[in-house]
Amino acid sequence: MDYRPIPKQVDVVIVGGGVVGSAVAYYLARRGLKPLLLERNRLAGEASGAAAGMLAALAEMEETGPLYELARRSRDLFPELAVQLRELTGIDIALMRRGMLKVAQTPEQVDKLRATVAFQRESGEEVRWLDGQEARECEPALSSDVIGAVDIAGDGQLSAPSLSLAFAQAAVALGAEVYEHCEVLQLITEQRPGVSRPRIVGVETDAGTITSEHVVVTSGVWSSRLLERSGIRLPLYPVKGELFSVISHRPLIHRTIFADSVYVVPKGGGRLIVGATMVPHRFDRAVSYGGISQLMQQAQKILPGIVETEWERAWTGIRPQTPDGLPYIGPFERYEGLYAAAGHFRNGILLSPITGQTIANLIASGTEEEELKPFYPERVQEVIT
Repeated sequence: MDYRPIPKQVDVVIVGGGVVGSAVAYYLARRGLKPLLLERNRLAGEASGAAAGMLAALAEMEETGPLYELARRSRDLFPELAVQLRELTGIDIALMRRGMLKVAQTPEQVDKLRATVAFQRESGEEVRWLDGQEARECEPALSSDVIGAVDIAGDGQLSAPSLSLAFAQAAVALGAEVYEHCEVLQLITEQRPGVSRPRIVGVETDAGTITSEHVVVTSGVWSSRLLERSGIRLPLYPVKGELFSVISHRPLIHRTIFADSVYVVPKGGGRLIVGATMVPHRFDRAVSYGGISQLMQQAQKILPGIVETEWERAWTGIRPQTPDGLPYIGPFERYEGLYAAAGHFRNGILLSPITGQTIANLIASGTEEEELKPFYPERVQEVIT
């Protein structure tokens, strides 16, 4: 429990201390505002702490569109961001830009991946098609089941927990305040005379009332619960993901291997993270025999040598998904001063910098970018009558 007296008035309240909320706090503090970040449990205690840390701007995107462009913009912020965070906090986010191999194991997957190579090249990305033999020349541990691969030079990975904590600590260094074990119970609104819509004037927490003209909801899949109490239904649903890690005592792979059904991410010290199952509409944290067994089988098909590694542990994360697959990033139409930054699904780590920048720009200067409007929550929000 954080026993410090909670502030009574702040510039911005951010509800949720995952990577997105911490990124919003960081970029707001950089703009000279004094944000207050509130987390009901521990910082990075949910999906952000469970993530494998992939920056898969291309590996996860199979068509052009707003999300593809947003992902590329965000990915390109990381090299400079890694330096800034390290200077402010001393935390190394372990950014690695060795690229990824997205592999094909069937002729149908070959055709699909070749099509993605074409549009990604047209957008200026450094990608190339490899046949099975060329893929094994890049990563000799790949099995003969791999009959082709896309070599994606620009994608990479980092330590997800380190990024989340670095954002939060950097925000504090720039003047933000962070409180763990403080739950926001209710949004406080006010209807002013002559104004068509109510505005946010603060939040009610289990530690008292906080006055603020801006509130950003960054609570992942739990965001919808808080908003419903204020009469807004914002569709979000959980997707449970199971992962496990092993230790390899000899180098097995040098870059992330990404397949349709599994990914393997190499970390420092010979650690490999293997993930992730996708079980929609599940909040439980149980690691299932079936889920881990499925991942093991799929990983072994592309990396036979993984059977020689040493078991480390297994865990789960609850990822927030939206009905249309796009995150909610931007202002609410119904309430002045209320913003959402939630629903990032498997791309919360990747999209955290651009999300933080977007919300900070909206609050600090009212800057709106036309290409970011597809992510505004007004596209799906419903008023509860």
